[in-house]
Amino acid sequence: MTSMRAWMEALVSAKGSDLHLKVGSPPCMRVDGRLVVSRTRDGGKSFDVLSKGLPPAPGYDLVYRHGMDVTADGECLAMASTTGNLWISEDQGESWGALSLHLPPIAAVRFA
Repeated sequence: MTSMRAWMEALVSAKGSDLHLKVGSPPCMRVDGRLVVSRTRDGGKSFDVLSKGLPPAPGYDLVYRHGMDVTADGECLAMASTTGNLWISEDQGESWGALSLHLPPIAAVRFA
């Protein structure tokens, strides 16, 4: 299990400003005013910062902790913001595609 200290160190290392955590989902952080998702595959020793397909800086999307979900097999992720943007990744977060950029504020997403 990755410690909170490791997440904070990753945030500082990536020059991030916000860290969003949710059990069962990869952490999401804002880096240089961009919305990014960070992923660890080694228990927090290192992190990949993933942003392909997410909005460029400056980004003003706020993602609540329930605004991200991952399928049971870990392949697909969905992320939604309070500004009504909804993205999906079908490759473990490597790249993202916008499903909609014009929805009402979204507080939670879930895979059925």
